[in-house]
Formats: sequence, C-alpha cells, structure tokens
Amino acid sequence: SAAPEGATAYIVSPADGATVTSPVTIVFGLEGMGIAPAGSDLDGTGHHHLLINTDLSAIDVDAALPATDQIVHFGGGQTQVSTELPAGTHTLQLLLGNWSHVPHDPPIASKVIAIKVD
Repeated sequence: SAAPEGATAYIVSPADGATVTSPVTIVFGLEGMGIAPAGSDLDGTGHHHLLINTDLSAIDVDAALPATDQIVHFGGGQTQVSTELPAGTHTLQLLLGNWSHVPHDPPIASKVIAIKVD
C-alpha cells in the first residue's frame, strides 16, 4: 500500500532515554493516517507493529511482517500496550503495516528510542 505523504508514526511514551519499570506502558502515535484492524483494506489506514530490539534494516519491508517476540502485532487497532521487558536497555520502534501486515511504501516507522528497564 502506498504511504500517504507526510504520514508519521511516533512513540508518545515512554520518552527516549527514560528509565522505567516493568511492565512498560508504550503509547503509540500516528499522524496523517487512520488506524484500522488487520484485514480491513481501507485507504489511508494501517495498524501498528512494535519492534523490540530489532533493526528495521533487518526486516523485509516488501513482505508480511512475522509475529515474534521482537515484532509484536497490534492487528486489533490498539494504540498502546503494557508489556513485560527484562531489566536492561531496550530499543523500541513502531512500524505501520497495511491490512495484511505489509509495511507501506515507503515504510512509516517511528524514530528508534532507547529505554532502560530497572
């Protein structure tokens, strides 16, 4: 699916560099598009995928995203999650997928943030 010009995904919270405790509540943001559940083929929409300790360059953005512990799907249209993360430093990034979990073209991804879990 083509990405609308100017569409932006971002992580509302936690802030980059934050020290948090588990479970970590992560709030997703999106501008210039709407959220629709997986399976809903609607123009200008998608749903979030959370990349945990995963580099976007290692992902095939031309194929459906796999569901793993490091690529978490939010196909119900969720805009936040509370998740258990082990103590240590973790990177987080959002990647929007279309109705069939394929990233848009070009991919709509947030900036990578790093958090420390105590």
